Amino acid sequence: MSNKVQSVLGDLDLTAEQAADVIALAIDMKKTPEKYGDALKGKSVATIYEKPSLRTRVSFDVGVHKMGGHAVYLDQQNGAMGKREDVADFGANLSCWCDAIVARVMDHNTLVQLQQAASVPVVNSLCNLYHPCQALADYMSLHELFGELKGLTLAYIGDGNNVTHSLMLTGAQLGVNLVAICPEGYTVDAEIVSQAQKIAAQNGATITVTSDLNAIEKVDAIYADTWVSMGDDKTLEDIIDVFQPYQVTSELMAKLGAQYFMHCQPAHRDEEVTADVLDSSQSIIMRQAENRMWAQNALLHTLIVK
Repeated sequence: MSNKVQSVLGDLDLTAEQAADVIALAIDMKKTPEKYGDALKGKSVATIYEKPSLRTRVSFDVGVHKMGGHAVYLDQQNGAMGKREDVADFGANLSCWCDAIVARVMDHNTLVQLQQAASVPVVNSLCNLYHPCQALADYMSLHELFGELKGLTLAYIGDGNNVTHSLMLTGAQLGVNLVAICPEGYTVDAEIVSQAQKIAAQNGATITVTSDLNAIEKVDAIYADTWVSMGDDKTLEDIIDVFQPYQVTSELMAKLGAQYFMHCQPAHRDEEVTADVLDSSQSIIMRQAENRMWAQNALLHTLIVK
């Protein structure tokens, strides 16, 4: 939380009740967008990108426009934060003109510096530790399909990363059982796991981390992510032997009884997931992609609209 206004730099900057409310609002926005057509009328949102983006950029730009606001796109051609100009000065200056700052950054500390200098809400649209907007969209998608979240079991299979962290933390708040199955040496942050497990215990859920695919028996959905993330110095050839056993196949979907396949995209057919799964009727990746916009709109509405 900001000491001035509420920001969302990580998943736990939202309480469990707030996370549930954002998802409920997002579902309502999707059903009745006309109710929110002027919600951000006269408001501007600065969107900063240290990393390239398809879904994040378009979903924020179009989403803000759908609520009557204006999104200002800032990439590194405008001068890299911390080089041409201090990160804090970015935050302070943007606060003079904009009603919120959305930032997709390399390092979480950049968000902290922005938030400390800003007098408007700062939203993490991706960093090395968390991806809260993705998690909100993902759990919104599951809520639409199952009608509730508490008690569901989601298996994340693959490289432990920022998406895994956010799925754990937000899932723990919402009462979702999360199983992270990651190859040895590619697991999730131990401190974040500990945080998530404590929260899950309070909400009647569990967080399990293992490298053994046989450690789970039944899940409601399986989630995968690319084996080589943007900015990684390793190549597919470097890690293929380690990750190949963790490929999501139709056989694995059937074995675990998974109704749905999830992926934050970009996805790579026949790498982390086989094409027959990715392109099947069980795949909800485009629902997730669309819901990025609705979840983000609900989050911005929560933080900006008084």
